Amino acid sequence: MSRPENTTVVREHVWWIGLPLIGAGLGWLLRSVAGWVASLEWAPFQGPFKLVAALPEPVATIGALALGAAAGLVLAVLWWAESLTVTVTDDGVELKRGDSAQDFRRSSVHAAFLDGGHLVLLGGGTRELAREKCDLDAAALAGAFTARGYAWLADGDPHREEFRRWVEGAPELSASADALFRARQRALEEKDGDDAAELRRELAKLGIVVREEKKRQYWRAADTGDRP
Repeated sequence: MSRPENTTVVREHVWWIGLPLIGAGLGWLLRSVAGWVASLEWAPFQGPFKLVAALPEPVATIGALALGAAAGLVLAVLWWAESLTVTVTDDGVELKRGDSAQDFRRSSVHAAFLDGGHLVLLGGGTRELAREKCDLDAAALAGAFTARGYAWLADGDPHREEFRRWVEGAPELSASADALFRARQRALEEKDGDDAAELRRELAKLGIVVREEKKRQYWRAADTGDRP
């Protein structure tokens, strides 16, 4: 089904679909050189190479192709699950990663920009609606947003100077916010991206915008832009 004309989609190149073929090729190569490597007394992993070289044909070649293709398929699935697809329409923006999607209405998205390898959507005031890790082409993203009439900030975050580094027990933060920061720091150290993202959303509910650089967290207070 074709997409409507008022839709622009930016996604990573789908070269990763060929990973199963690449894996199968590497499996075949492994089978081809197994006997030679097994004959080299100084070569590491002699056991596995001797085992592969001792397998009869065509079982060895078929097995190597199948295992290589399976490994490539696993990598392709993992790559797909981590890749970001951005869909920009006249009505809103969708950020999709694997099976998870976030939808934002046009009226809520005030601007978009790239910041340190992340795509950021700004809402009213100085709130951030989303901050997603992004390897997409900057020019393609800029074109997608501007083509639909959204503000694209080519110079990056207009509030970058407001961020300060998080330090445990900072007096400016409430006890609940500090606890969330501590939990998020653990998630960053353990490379638990899902937990770190969830804790970012919890901090956003407290009016705090957070970003990280090399596992160091930085924060600023957000102004919703609402006035009585």
